[in-house]
Amino acid sequence: MKKQHNLTVMHWGTWQVEARDGNIEAVTPVPWDKNPSRIGQSLPDAITSKTRIRRPAVRAGYMQNGPASREGRGKEPFVEVSWEVALDLLARELNSVKARCGNEAIFGGSYGWASAGRFHHAQSQLHRFLKCFGGYTASTNTYSSAAGERILPHILGPLSPLHRQHTHFSELARECQLFVAFGGLPLRNAQVNGGGANDHMLKYWLDKMQAQGTRFINISPVRNDLSAVESAEWLAVRPGTDTALLLALCYVLINESLYDSGFIASHTVGFAPYRAYLMGESDGVAKTPEWAAAITGIEAQRIAALAREMASQHTMVNISWSIQRARQGEQAYWATVALTALLGQIGTPGGGLGFGYACTNLAGAARKAFSGPRLPAGENAVNQVIPVARLSDMLLHPGEAYEFDGQHLRYPDIRLVYWAGGNAFHHHQDINRLCEAWRRPETVVVHEQFWTAQAKFSDIVLPVTTSLEREDIGSGGHDGFMIAMSAQIPPVGEARDDYAIFCDLAERLGCGERFSEGRDAGQWLREIYEASRPRAREEGIALPSFDEFWRQGVLEYSAPEKPQVFLADFRADPQRYPLSTPSGKIELFSETIAGFGYRECPGHPWWDEQEAAWQRQEAARWPLH
Repeated sequence: MKKQHNLTVMHWGTWQVEARDGNIEAVTPVPWDKNPSRIGQSLPDAITSKTRIRRPAVRAGYMQNGPASREGRGKEPFVEVSWEVALDLLARELNSVKARCGNEAIFGGSYGWASAGRFHHAQSQLHRFLKCFGGYTASTNTYSSAAGERILPHILGPLSPLHRQHTHFSELARECQLFVAFGGLPLRNAQVNGGGANDHMLKYWLDKMQAQGTRFINISPVRNDLSAVESAEWLAVRPGTDTALLLALCYVLINESLYDSGFIASHTVGFAPYRAYLMGESDGVAKTPEWAAAITGIEAQRIAALAREMASQHTMVNISWSIQRARQGEQAYWATVALTALLGQIGTPGGGLGFGYACTNLAGAARKAFSGPRLPAGENAVNQVIPVARLSDMLLHPGEAYEFDGQHLRYPDIRLVYWAGGNAFHHHQDINRLCEAWRRPETVVVHEQFWTAQAKFSDIVLPVTTSLEREDIGSGGHDGFMIAMSAQIPPVGEARDDYAIFCDLAERLGCGERFSEGRDAGQWLREIYEASRPRAREEGIALPSFDEFWRQGVLEYSAPEKPQVFLADFRADPQRYPLSTPSGKIELFSETIAGFGYRECPGHPWWDEQEAAWQRQEAARWPLH
């Protein structure tokens, strides 16, 4: 299609691009962005940097000896080859693994954010391709919030839908008197949004809330986690001790009869065993402010006073994703749910709880929910799925048993890893262990734009275009915009887009027609856009024809007619609008979780002193705080 606009969308913003003679001269934020990220200024230098991969490349040892050379992975140089050689080699290895070990031996989880464009989204392309080839072992959950994603369905509801249901900032600005932020509200995190960001609104709303009298408390080891609010009180909690603080706050509410007994009776289950634990009746240790002070470093008087302040005002309690990214990170989320249930403000305009204000540019945005165009994924014939953070465990321990969320499972024996649109060496924990695990598969293939650590630890590296070198549609859920993304410059070197690569590879493997359905990339853009129009109508969004959209370049959805309040319907009528938990209510004690029999995760929120003692021992060896 003919270039009509100079807009491009990235996860951290939308920019106007100035290109000349195949080079990006400059990028400037779109005028409607209230607080644009400065990360976009790196685009001109990055696109043609020395780290850009310009031709297909194969590790030298792999070129000579194939999978037998895997110990050289991450150590050896690469040999540039033609696309024909690279794709023939890859097709041969895919067929070999499938014939010898089955499709379960192909790991295609390929975790990563990929591009903001909806068609050229690398994981979507890879997953569709591998499904056409017979399936693959996938991954589940995220590195961002996996503990929350697993605990919340048992006690409140799935995290992803809950995240989209957060109370709008407009309601908080009107009604919230006290905002307690576990992990802060860092502006740096709110620069990004999956699928693209168009209007960075966090600072605007924090300023608005301050002006209207909202008081903020930052509970974090890091003072500038709430730097956008100069007047914010800072409670410097010791890292990893938020759960103890939350339990003590719950203790004060119950001990001083400050909790909402009516809400507890009508909207929750399991209060009695949780109360017994807090009071020390079940384990002999009352979770008093004095008990928590010794653990958290926050004075007992301040803990007790904070509980009273929260009970006497319209209080929003937000807990960041960072806090659950720790050993037993589930407990802090569960304790936050319990605390806000005791306060009885869930479902009110100025109070309740949040699981991600400021974690991205999504929570609290007053935009209509619409996921935008998307590539049909197809069905995976392989039902093997591993938790994303168990990547190293899977590669190091093929066939071994493990437990996950009450399930008894076994790791598959992975022979080929196929990654596109992400970088495990950026996300994964314990990189030295990952390096060891990464040498176990027979073959590792990546689609990459730059010579990242993951690319250097691979066997076959295929160069792909950036979003500036291809046409696409930018659209993020709750972002409120859809952008026509024209190609701004030609592909760098011999880079191809993922779709073109998979089309050629699928032809070699006998599934070309099934993968492409006879369409080129331009025809697919039109197809997925038109297919999204009925879904948009269901959300009250009238999308024009594809041709009109491409001519306009920018579509903005109007705000919902009624501001959103988190779980307002459930609060109003828990019988008519039950939660998706086993009881339909908030579970302070979960029979399901108790039934798993996990020592480290009993049926209610708790503080694991055995784990804490180990952490104190490690902290003494490696003091960071």
